Amino acid sequence: MVIQFLLFLAFYAIARRLLLKVRNLPPSPFPTLPVIGHLHLLKKHLHLLKKPLHRSLSQISRWHGPVTLLQFGSRHVLVISSPAAAEECLAKNDVIFANRPRLLAGKHLGYNYTSLAWSPYGNHWRNLRRIASLEILSTNRLLTLLSIRTSEVRSLLRLLAKSGGQSLNMKSAFFELMLNVMMQMIAGKRYYGENVGEVEEARKFREIVTESFRIGGVTNIGDFLPFLRWMGPKGLEEKMMALHKKRDEFMQSLIDESQSSEGDESLEMAAEGGKRKTLIQVLLSLRETEPEYYKDETVKSLMLVLLLGGTDTSVATMEWAMSAMLNHPEILKKAQAEIDEVVGHDRIVNESDLPKLSYLHCIMNETMRMYPVGPLLIPHESAEECCVGGYRVPRGTMLLINLFSIQNNPKYWPDAAKFKPERFEGMEGVRDGYKMMPFGSGRRGCPGENLALRMVGLTLGSLIQCFEWNRISDELIDMTEGTGLSMPKAQPLLAKCRPRSFTSDLLSQA
Repeated sequence: MVIQFLLFLAFYAIARRLLLKVRNLPPSPFPTLPVIGHLHLLKKHLHLLKKPLHRSLSQISRWHGPVTLLQFGSRHVLVISSPAAAEECLAKNDVIFANRPRLLAGKHLGYNYTSLAWSPYGNHWRNLRRIASLEILSTNRLLTLLSIRTSEVRSLLRLLAKSGGQSLNMKSAFFELMLNVMMQMIAGKRYYGENVGEVEEARKFREIVTESFRIGGVTNIGDFLPFLRWMGPKGLEEKMMALHKKRDEFMQSLIDESQSSEGDESLEMAAEGGKRKTLIQVLLSLRETEPEYYKDETVKSLMLVLLLGGTDTSVATMEWAMSAMLNHPEILKKAQAEIDEVVGHDRIVNESDLPKLSYLHCIMNETMRMYPVGPLLIPHESAEECCVGGYRVPRGTMLLINLFSIQNNPKYWPDAAKFKPERFEGMEGVRDGYKMMPFGSGRRGCPGENLALRMVGLTLGSLIQCFEWNRISDELIDMTEGTGLSMPKAQPLLAKCRPRSFTSDLLSQA
């Protein structure tokens, strides 16, 4: 019986391999097991999910090529790990791959596939994208909200100045900074630091954010083996449903509060060119002219995407950047010297200085190259059959672009494992063809790029200008990445800082 079973497996694997060649499908690892396909490879490479998925897929691509077709249960999954293949998917076949796969997270955390992140390509998605680009994240809107970003960064500087040289958890500091910035922009509230009254609401809010990234980063086997959703335990799905309820109720309370406080001058502070409204107020005011587009559900989903997408990713980038500079003090000193020359000691760096701080820009680029906070771009799905790398890709194939693999490949980046900001000298922006695209590309590229670069640049520039930084011991900072959607550090960054001689004067003026 055992021999017959083994013969069946061998026949199945050989027949499937021949079928791949006949149908001109991309290379696929051997063997592809019945029912589960290549899921056994993930168990083997992930070591019970302790190894990040992007590293496991990088290893598979090294063996089978930059265009690899995997079978995860009932789904075809195309793994891309070269700039040329990424360009084919995101430029030549951009419309075909503009869809999203219907995963459980999109159903329960994406308002039944209607949110900006999870909506299929079509009129509804185009409308959401238009709202996000023109009403929420436009350059004009970001300029209107500049004082919030400036105020919160300076609040962080004052907090750090009081640390007395003690060890600081920088991940926690960055997290609280970003949550304050986002909540100020969205609803005119701040949850951390001075003058904070709603402690219980802040606790609930932080719990929601933490749980969102914890649950969102878990691979749901039911997405690939649908029968397990009906037969097996439903723990993860139930957790998603409970989390969605918490998130929805929280965002609804912000909308209700905003509606009840319309006309309250404390929420519409004077700003350049008139009154500054919170983003919720902006969207609710647009409801009067286009009520069909600005329903409560739409407003809640857009605010959640901004809140969650803009918080954890920026925190991770700043933490990786500071960690890398502490491991390379000469880079930190060079960045500090540039800021001293461009900005001086008479004022704190501001956003308008960022275009002139070219070396700081290089540090940010090198950080995003080595430690992309979206190591695997959010999955795409092919709406119809197409061709990638000379191979036929079936309709309904899930696309995973391994950005980590592309941006850390020595073939495209000499000394790829070395943190070397100088490699970006003279480069404009953060894109370098399709071998460097930390915010993705094409129709589904991240709309929050402008906001993220402003926040990361302003925060890092201010910290470098105002403090001398040191590791808490002679040992190098551990640069191991953990598991999760935004490639967090496995160990939070702990560091010490000492205000520079002129810092107290600057902070007293801020």
